[in-house]
Amino acid sequence: MTDTPDRVTILAKSFTEAAMEFHRSKMSARGYRMEGRIEPHVFQMVDGLEPAKDMFDGEPYYAVTFVRKSR
Repeated sequence: MTDTPDRVTILAKSFTEAAMEFHRSKMSARGYRMEGRIEPHVFQMVDGLEPAKDMFDGEPYYAVTFVRKSR
């Protein structure tokens, strides 16, 4: 197994910030491609049996996931 994760998800406050991260971090050169669309999400965390709680005060963040290219 390698130290490089198969999937990396970036959260950003704007679409542009999320889209630019692919280039800024040189994800293609690192062996990644973008998966899916960049869309706003509201994130929640579950801790044990407690109900899910909003993260980031319920503020939506744009999420983009990069996956390692096939070998």
